[in-house]
Amino acid sequence: MSAAQTVQQSFSSEVKTRTFEVNERQLSLDRLVRRIGKVGLLFNPIFSFFFLWAPILVLVIFSFNDSRSVATFSGFTLRWYLNIFSGAVGAGDNFSTALLLDSLRNSLVIGVIATLISSVIGTMVSLALSRSDFPGKRVLDAVLYLPVVIPEITQGVSLAVFFNAIFGWWNMTTGQRVSMGLETVIIGHVAFTISFVAVVVRARLADMNPKLEEAARDLGANEWRTFWAITFPLALPGIIAGALLAFTLSLDDFLVTFFTSGAGTNTLPVFVYGLLRLTVTPEINAISTIMILASTLLIGISLALQGRNAVRG
Repeated sequence: MSAAQTVQQSFSSEVKTRTFEVNERQLSLDRLVRRIGKVGLLFNPIFSFFFLWAPILVLVIFSFNDSRSVATFSGFTLRWYLNIFSGAVGAGDNFSTALLLDSLRNSLVIGVIATLISSVIGTMVSLALSRSDFPGKRVLDAVLYLPVVIPEITQGVSLAVFFNAIFGWWNMTTGQRVSMGLETVIIGHVAFTISFVAVVVRARLADMNPKLEEAARDLGANEWRTFWAITFPLALPGIIAGALLAFTLSLDDFLVTFFTSGAGTNTLPVFVYGLLRLTVTPEINAISTIMILASTLLIGISLALQGRNAVRG
């Protein structure tokens, strides 16, 4: 027998010996851990969604409660929704249909204007980051994500400090008193919704085939005509999706609005917060349910547009 055969035989014997040296207890423990892990992976999303949606589900259910108590469910009724559009209800003079509609009108005005401005600027920023290379591009790309990642209360406080400093300087310089109002709220909403529009539009531009724009330029179209004939129609679903997302965020925003609004410029979330400071009534649950349905609808449309973009891209 050669030396190579001897080494191979000894190695085979060692492998066989090691094969039979199995720790059955450890193997059983590993199998148990795997089974538990599979069950955990199955129930983890269920528990997560229940944790997130259970309070909202309770709010929706009690918006149909026949009793003014928010502790016990006494029966089904629609009168709280009817009361919202019929006259003064709830906490006396602090809650009336007129005040509710004024707050809703302010929310819609702020949301529409902020959405239009942020959609235009966000689209322009997305085009610049996707189609060109310029000094400071990485810095702009990093700054673009700041409103998405930093706490909203930080944005609200920083905007309040900024406006107070600007208005204080203006009052001292000109002698004309300027205070915060709808205009400052719109500026504040534009400041944080631009990022969300830009992220959505930029994702759409990344899925587009750049050869289509190159073909248009090869056929004699200038940059302006290429944009309106090729780029804009293809990016339009993404722009609409980003605009719907921006409008939803603006409509539901409380913190930035709270820190940048002045007297008499309540929006619907601020109006609801003012009611909660007094008492919790079924009308508040009804208003909150309507806001949740509207926000869910807009978010659903935005996601549907983005999903269709992904399929067609």
